[in-house]
Amino acid sequence: MFAKDIGIDLGTANVLIYVKGQGIVLNEPSVVAIDAETKKPLAVGSEARDMLGRTPGSVIAIRPMKDGVIADFDVTEIMLNHFIRKVNGKSFFSRPRILICCPSNITGVEKNAIKEAAERTGAKKVFLEEEPKVAAVGAGMDIAKPSGNMVIDIGGGTTDIAILSLGGIVTSSSIKVAGNTFDADIVKYIKDKYKLLIGDRTAEDIKMTVGNVYPDSKPEKMQVRGRDLVTGLPHTITVTSEEVEEALRESIYTIIHTAKGVLEKTPPELSADIIDKGIVITGGGALIKGFDQLLAHELKVPVFVAESPLTCVVEGTGILLDNLHLIDN
Repeated sequence: MFAKDIGIDLGTANVLIYVKGQGIVLNEPSVVAIDAETKKPLAVGSEARDMLGRTPGSVIAIRPMKDGVIADFDVTEIMLNHFIRKVNGKSFFSRPRILICCPSNITGVEKNAIKEAAERTGAKKVFLEEEPKVAAVGAGMDIAKPSGNMVIDIGGGTTDIAILSLGGIVTSSSIKVAGNTFDADIVKYIKDKYKLLIGDRTAEDIKMTVGNVYPDSKPEKMQVRGRDLVTGLPHTITVTSEEVEEALRESIYTIIHTAKGVLEKTPPELSADIIDKGIVITGGGALIKGFDQLLAHELKVPVFVAESPLTCVVEGTGILLDNLHLIDN
């Protein structure tokens, strides 16, 4: 029995797995529910995500990844083990080779932690590759040629911005402002303005439903339920897209200023290529309405959203699995 090569996008919000020859076989939230007393895992993935914010005292729902790196080593190992068994990558005979993506600016210690967690699930060999590079490959960019390509990958925990040429990263920056930050911004804004407490899942629904960061866009509204901090009772309010834009403004502009900083450090020849080709945005954050227009307006460069921004990174691992000799680990 031959071992399968597996590509893993080990994200702060979701884990996606690509198996060579089969495509994307798993896309589940990076959440593990454990028993508070025995520390035994009770549920992993979608089942555990449904428990977030709804668990009795004896059950804790944990996100073991924070800002693109491992925050809880043991729980990450449980999660990886569960997912790899689920896609049958670890059978009695085979030990797969695994390619995992990580943010571009993480430390050697953090890289080793990711590698070790994967090795302990029974991998024969573990390869690590930087996320913006894999996202660019998955978005269909030809990064092997001597011309500049720019990608902005907005995940759950980190935003990775990179200029790529000749198969490598020329300049890059990774910041801990991304999808989860946007959710926290919305929670804080509604708490401050309406004295209403909402959960992260409700904040995410608001972001995806009426979130729009381009100021001149058509206003939208949605009803939001939460707990009134004054009375302690359930209460419903109406939130508009203008309010969401206001809540996210600071974080969005942090990403834009970081992108400007990366462009300023880019060699002039590559800058000329980027003006021609434009910038590609990938990751869940690319789905926020109006973000591509705002970026194009601020950076004065064409901006395109990748065809399938949520799966770009894991599709990139699929392409790189066919070219593992190009990865130097």
